[in-house]
Amino acid sequence: MWDYTDKVLELFYDPKNQGVLEDKGEPGIKISTGEVGSIACGDALRLHLKVDVDADKIVDARFQTFGCTSAIASSEALVEIIKGKTLDEALDVNNKDIADYLGGLPEAKIHCSVMGQEALEAAIFNYRGIKPETHEDDDEGALICTCFGISDNKIRRIVLENNLNTAEEVTNYVKAGGGCGSCLASIDDIIAEVKQASTPVFTSSTKTNGGQSPAKPLTTVQRIALIQKVLDEEVRPVLIADGGDVELYDVEGNRVKVLLQGACGSCSSSTATLKIAIEARLKERISQDLVVEAVGPLV
Repeated sequence: MWDYTDKVLELFYDPKNQGVLEDKGEPGIKISTGEVGSIACGDALRLHLKVDVDADKIVDARFQTFGCTSAIASSEALVEIIKGKTLDEALDVNNKDIADYLGGLPEAKIHCSVMGQEALEAAIFNYRGIKPETHEDDDEGALICTCFGISDNKIRRIVLENNLNTAEEVTNYVKAGGGCGSCLASIDDIIAEVKQASTPVFTSSTKTNGGQSPAKPLTTVQRIALIQKVLDEEVRPVLIADGGDVELYDVEGNRVKVLLQGACGSCSSSTATLKIAIEARLKERISQDLVVEAVGPLV
């Protein structure tokens, strides 16, 4: 039996936010829905948001969950966390926030909080009319875990986003490898590939302008991983200090698409932020041919 916290059991036995939000045609109100998982895999979550259009704020939310104790409690916790937040504030909520609200989850149930984060992102992206392309790519890769229908693209994304180091951690987050176990070796290979791509090799023999350039051209996966690394370690801390943030949205060739959040999303100097704080740093660290574009508010 799982060792659940009192908060998990409280929200499981007495959820107050289950159900559907119907569009009643209220002025200035819009309903948006995000859905993740599948009943075939054992967990599914449909999240409904009621948004005040003028304030860009979540005024109510409901969920429909098919799953275990952790899945229902995580869904209830998510709704309680996001009510009253603006959409940008809600996008900052991640699976760790959900788990912390519950006082922790068993390691093998972390995937329930991940499902909540992904449903929230899907609902907000649907509201804004933006396709979550990075998540859609999950379904386009090679199928690694046949038991739960998890692709190599999804495993790479989860490893990158959560800095995972073992196949067991991947299983805890997305259930891949938790069935027959035949894909565990492939998951280990993907983790090794992601970690190698996140630590590119530099050589002093190819220095330019006093810096160092990669010893050989980066693969697409390596380039994306390095872009994410630079954003997380060098760009985001600066923006967060001023009340803003940035999220990597997509990479198409040399075009890096980002989503500006918080103060950066509404600031009159957003274009300067793109070119000076983000594009210039990526050019310096990775490649001079990179061009940064914003999706969402600036599009």
